[in-house]
Amino acid sequence: MVYELIISAVSSYLVGNSTLQYSITIGLYMCALGLGSFLSKFIRKDLFNWFANVEIGIGIIGGLSSLTLFLANLYLQSYALVMYLEIIVIGTFAGLEIPLLTRIIEEDRKDLRVTISSIFSFDYIGGLIGSIAFPMVLLPHLGYFATAFLVGSLNLLAAVLIIFRYRRRLRYGHIYRIVSVVLLLCMAGGMLFAENAGNMIENGLYRDTVILRQQTEYQKIIITRHKDDMRLYLDGNCQFSSADEYRYHEALVHVPMAYAERQEKVLLLGGGDGLAARELLKYPDTTITLVDLDSQMTTLCSEHPQITALNENALSSERVTIINTDAYEYLESCTELYDVIIVDLPDPNNESLSKLYTNVFYRLCSQHLSEGGILNVQSTSPYYAAKAFWCINLTMESESMEVLPYHLQVPAFGDWGFNLAGTSPLEQKHALLTDTRYLSEENLAAMFAFGKDEIATDVSVNQLTRPVLIQYYNDAARNWQ
Repeated sequence: MVYELIISAVSSYLVGNSTLQYSITIGLYMCALGLGSFLSKFIRKDLFNWFANVEIGIGIIGGLSSLTLFLANLYLQSYALVMYLEIIVIGTFAGLEIPLLTRIIEEDRKDLRVTISSIFSFDYIGGLIGSIAFPMVLLPHLGYFATAFLVGSLNLLAAVLIIFRYRRRLRYGHIYRIVSVVLLLCMAGGMLFAENAGNMIENGLYRDTVILRQQTEYQKIIITRHKDDMRLYLDGNCQFSSADEYRYHEALVHVPMAYAERQEKVLLLGGGDGLAARELLKYPDTTITLVDLDSQMTTLCSEHPQITALNENALSSERVTIINTDAYEYLESCTELYDVIIVDLPDPNNESLSKLYTNVFYRLCSQHLSEGGILNVQSTSPYYAAKAFWCINLTMESESMEVLPYHLQVPAFGDWGFNLAGTSPLEQKHALLTDTRYLSEENLAAMFAFGKDEIATDVSVNQLTRPVLIQYYNDAARNWQ
């Protein structure tokens, strides 16, 4: 179970489209289990040797699974082939286990009924333990590499116990004892050096020097630096470049603030890096409620000296209230009304994020707008992901809001877009209300014009029960790889 989760999670991290990765992993693994069971009938003798071989094989392949996938992504064109082979080999070995155990028990003339029920009970209970331990304990505290090495060590430990306990029933038992112990020590050593391996691999994944890496309960945070340019990545996706982030955040913040009738109360959904909050604090009478799921993200961006220098300690301001919870759940339980709601969430590349781009989510947002209030949503690129951008636009319109799309060039991202919405007709109520580095009255007007190649009309509303946005986004990502 843990190996399945590791392969699925790593593939989602490296390639994207988590639904596809988990579906392929589960389907191939189940098929491989059947293949292993089928092949077991051709094993006629030396059952203990075969069982020891299976445990050793699972331990080696599974323990190296994360490392192999990351290296394949770095150096090979055929990442998917490596992923499929890993799943098939591990699944085939796992499929051999229970048939071999059954036959061993049958040879020993033990109570087969009781023993088989015990084997399956422990197998299924172990699967539950592994599926809970992986997201809640193993991945947040150990990361991909150390988790794989740990579970590989457990398989090899099982092999060592079998080999020493039943050494008289093994052919070449002395060789098995030596090999299994050496492999167990190597796998345990891999756990000790997993962080070094992770550092090496991640330095190869990112163009610039990695200066911070942190695995949280929800995401992998990476910060890189090259000369004066610092970049933040979440699960491998760039969130900002310090060289040009001001363009993005000025467009995100100051456009809705210019359209809103009032600017006193702002709800910021996402934006845990504090950069949108920095721009909002330029309005002296504005109070900000920042809702971000990951407390480790907001803590990091409140304390890391290079980030706090960039966000000007915005997250430590008395006018900023940080709430670490899910944005959807916050809107469901909140009773407050806001003059401006800004949705600065990562792109909708998985199911949990796509939920925050649905019609129901925008309905919740509109219910929390004060009279004359404005909603603004970062909406990916209208050039690189036109269908995804216009799907968000249509989804917001489906909730009886007037929507104005706009976009600008952000060098680190390319052409990037937003959707501005309100429950009443949208007219710019104010000129820009604060000093800016990029925005001006002239280029603000130009941001609402789109080229012919940036418009897509054949899109559907993104719904909770029919999350079409993920497909639009993933199709665009594949086209531009």
